[in-house]
Amino acid sequence: MKRLGVALLCLAGLSACVPAPVREADAGLLAAQAAREATLAAEPHWSLSGRLAVNANGEGGSGRLEWRQQGDDFEIRLAAPVTGKSWRLRQQGGLATLEGLEEGVLAAPDAEALLHDATGWRLPVQALAAWARGARAEGAAAIEFGPTGLPAMISQQGWQVEYREWDAADPARPRRIFARQGDQASVRLVVDAWGSP
Repeated sequence: MKRLGVALLCLAGLSACVPAPVREADAGLLAAQAAREATLAAEPHWSLSGRLAVNANGEGGSGRLEWRQQGDDFEIRLAAPVTGKSWRLRQQGGLATLEGLEEGVLAAPDAEALLHDATGWRLPVQALAAWARGARAEGAAAIEFGPTGLPAMISQQGWQVEYREWDAADPARPRRIFARQGDQASVRLVVDAWGSP
């Protein structure tokens, strides 16, 4: 199968920031995080634009990212800034489709598996929708907080998600996110703008 990463260039500066010191989680911080997550859950329609870099077992790529989420459905577009190549991963009504590959449009019920099979990328799409907004995905998770009381790291599903910058919105939303699955895969996301779909 073709690998998308061959034609894409790595983005400079995505990992330039170092993680903030962490605070021990206490009842107050956990309650504030639960309240943030409840507010975010009440706003299931959102969008972001920014830059994404993905690496899996030494292969990967990067580009401009546009993500539109409407409940469980989403559309993710990635475009390489130099080559102009792009793809679109879309999920609607329980069916995922991937466009922009030489093989044509591919379809499967699982977006994450579809993307991995077609490109080799390990992108935890469902969980990343929560992590991108600074929230825990479904299931067990460990969380650490930074000096401001916002999450510094979420450990979940075998991934460690570091938050390196936040905006000043209410509720605050991440601007720089670095996720790693051991030595197997990493995802770096820089959010330039948050919005509505």
